[in-house]
Amino acid sequence: MMHVDKPGVFSLLQDCGRYGVQRLGVPVNGAMDEWSHRVANLLVGNGKTAATLECTLQGPHLRFDHDTLIAVTGADMEIAIDGVQAPRNRAVLVRRNATLAFGKRTGGARAYLAVRGGFATEPVLGSRSTFVRGAFGGFEGRALRKGDQVPLHPADAGYPELQAALVSSGMPFVNGPVFRFQSHAAPMGAWRFIAGPQWDAFSDKARQSFTHDVFRIDARSDRMGYRLNGPVLDLKHPLEMVSEAVNFGTIQVPPDGNPIVLMADRQGAGGYPKIGYVISADLPALAQALPGDAVGFLPATLDEAEQAYLDREDRLEILRAAIRKTLPEALAHDPT
Repeated sequence: MMHVDKPGVFSLLQDCGRYGVQRLGVPVNGAMDEWSHRVANLLVGNGKTAATLECTLQGPHLRFDHDTLIAVTGADMEIAIDGVQAPRNRAVLVRRNATLAFGKRTGGARAYLAVRGGFATEPVLGSRSTFVRGAFGGFEGRALRKGDQVPLHPADAGYPELQAALVSSGMPFVNGPVFRFQSHAAPMGAWRFIAGPQWDAFSDKARQSFTHDVFRIDARSDRMGYRLNGPVLDLKHPLEMVSEAVNFGTIQVPPDGNPIVLMADRQGAGGYPKIGYVISADLPALAQALPGDAVGFLPATLDEAEQAYLDREDRLEILRAAIRKTLPEALAHDPT
């Protein structure tokens, strides 16, 4: 069991998403930063379908009933265990009842906490992702609150030598091995995109502004979409559209001319013109952006987008192969 002493600002259980039910009006949801979500799970020996705890802006204070192998990735948030600073991007075996506390954030928006074996909340429509607006999934369909007790799947310590080290050291935690891996390929604030189906419907000035000017993320942005402030993107002529399917990274332009980038909690369809799509390899960097950040868009070809995706998967496979040499398969496989 994981005990929540302080919930943080907005701490949600998320996995890779709820697919196959968008036709029923159910959003995909899932981790905003899939790269950090997957890396955290890899570091503790979980499959990518296990849920992680997505911690936005300010993380929680937590305790575990048993010695628990964890990993924290994503945003640059300090973490301490019983007041002793602990590393990020690395497996850490936490002593039972020690307090894991997230502290100062120096960069990024969202950190991801994985626990070996995964969180054992009940899946909804095949996913443990939290949909707050619908009040389902995750832990009781909401962000964590003080006093919550979140169930975990039974699991061993992962690395046998860590358990022995924890016993002999008397410390509140011990560190797992270091794995060198490359983080996000895309620089913060520069998002590559593929032209959307209505690209040619926008004025020459709008297309020029979109690829050369700076936008800023509006304070009203959330997990459903990032609203951008900047040059107004005008159409050549008024356009009546039938609603079309949208996905993570779709860039819609409503009548006010201010683009919206759709995010993890997006709807299934939209009727606004789509000027482009942020490529999937850049979505993790996008997910770490904050209101007020300056952003720009760089045109990319479909081949470049595919190669960037494959490069990301190659980096994950290199990390996965390195971990398999030192960490046995998880004893409790996530059932989703």
